[in-house]
Amino acid sequence: MKDVQVKDNNKNNLLKIPRAGEIIEGKIINKGRSAVYLDLGAMGTGIIYGKEYLMAKQSLKNLKIGDKLFVKVVDLENEDGYIELSLNQAGEELAWDVLQQKKETGETIKVKIASANKGGLLTEISNINAFLPVSQLSPEHYPRVEGGDTTKILKKLQEFVGQELDVTILDLSSKEGKLILSEKAKGVEKIKEILKAYKVGDVIEGEITGVVDFGAFIRFGKNLEGLIHISELDWSMVKDPSDFVKVGEKVQAKIIEILDDRVSLSLKALKKDPWEDIGENYKKGDAIKGKVTKLNPFGAFIQVTPKIQGLCHISEFGTAAKMEESLKIGENYNFKIVSLDPKEHRMSLKLVEE
Repeated sequence: MKDVQVKDNNKNNLLKIPRAGEIIEGKIINKGRSAVYLDLGAMGTGIIYGKEYLMAKQSLKNLKIGDKLFVKVVDLENEDGYIELSLNQAGEELAWDVLQQKKETGETIKVKIASANKGGLLTEISNINAFLPVSQLSPEHYPRVEGGDTTKILKKLQEFVGQELDVTILDLSSKEGKLILSEKAKGVEKIKEILKAYKVGDVIEGEITGVVDFGAFIRFGKNLEGLIHISELDWSMVKDPSDFVKVGEKVQAKIIEILDDRVSLSLKALKKDPWEDIGENYKKGDAIKGKVTKLNPFGAFIQVTPKIQGLCHISEFGTAAKMEESLKIGENYNFKIVSLDPKEHRMSLKLVEE
């Protein structure tokens, strides 16, 4: 929409008529008990009153006649002929504009943490509520809680209340009132640069810094940190990562993936692969005995040796209910090897009815 303009016969100039929702600048020319009047130049006189005055009362109290300020047009002409204005709405809109600029430039902002919940930390910037998710905390601040206990995670996060953190803006939306922050993003480029000295397949030595339900964190090199996923701790099925590694333990691990600033490592890649010589002891058609370790929607996992699991597919039973009737976790049963693929670490089994 184009700006509406009219001709001023006295000045012989084109004058801009403000629009509702537009932010303009005005100069205070009078202050009443419940209203503030602004000179808007050729546009006329504006007024901040009613609920808009009450909401901005504290800010307006410190201003004096002659001071300039940005305001938002609420109504082009009220019953008294004034242009109705809002200081608060203008301040909030301008604040979002500034935050957008800070996001685009990647500027670091210092914030004070006001509170915490199980998902992260809460704060505010320019009177706008902001959220710092757990996943966006820097490695040194990430809460490493064994078992992923949410109550313990919250307790760790509450330790940050009152502290100041340096963050950048990860995402924002003025329409949704959403302002998401990141603490770790400010160091991403530096980490990427350091990681150029590493490649997939490298073996590193590091220290276990945290053990959680989905794996373990390991610090190595120049303040780099990676994750050893639970599936990469050992060739056997791992139920509790703390059975395999402890905080403070020094270990060697193999880099299996580098994605941007994230490093995935493996302990089992440095251990002998039990599938390499499985063909010496097992082949298709063999009858074996195995223990049921897990039931899920696509079948049952069967422990054949301490390090090897086979799968009895759900199709062998027809339905999940029939599978659960036929097999119990922890029990041993007789199976037949339907297929065996050592390269893919895959063994398919069929239950042998007694």
